[in-house]
Amino acid sequence: MNKSPAPKPTESELEILQVLWQYGPSTVRFVNDELSKKRDVGYTTTLKLLQLMLEKTLVFRDDESKTHIYRAAVREEETQGLLLDRFVESTFGGSAMKLVMQALGNRRTSQEELQQIRRLLNDIEIKNDTTPPSTNEAP
Repeated sequence: MNKSPAPKPTESELEILQVLWQYGPSTVRFVNDELSKKRDVGYTTTLKLLQLMLEKTLVFRDDESKTHIYRAAVREEETQGLLLDRFVESTFGGSAMKLVMQALGNRRTSQEELQQIRRLLNDIEIKNDTTPPSTNEAP
């Protein structure tokens, strides 16, 4: 059985998901209050967005009580990965190298950040060295 691809959230939907990932299951009022700390957003707008997100299976809704509680139906890491993959593909032609070069070339990088990048690269090299080759390759 094929799993359908996860829906890509809009920017507004992503803002709501950020609230749900940070605080967990929440009411429309709570989500709206959190969004309103950054920009002016109406309660009915937040409600409508959550209803649309429910239809898109981005959130779940608990209807047990009078006040509906919404929770994220998608994991933060998976959503970030999906959005990053699409961004790298559409913006950098799928090249992670171009993305990194652009990111590092456009701003000053601290020594701590460079050390973290070196550790990440070392971890990737170790992982690649210990991962057996794919059995699907032709001889």
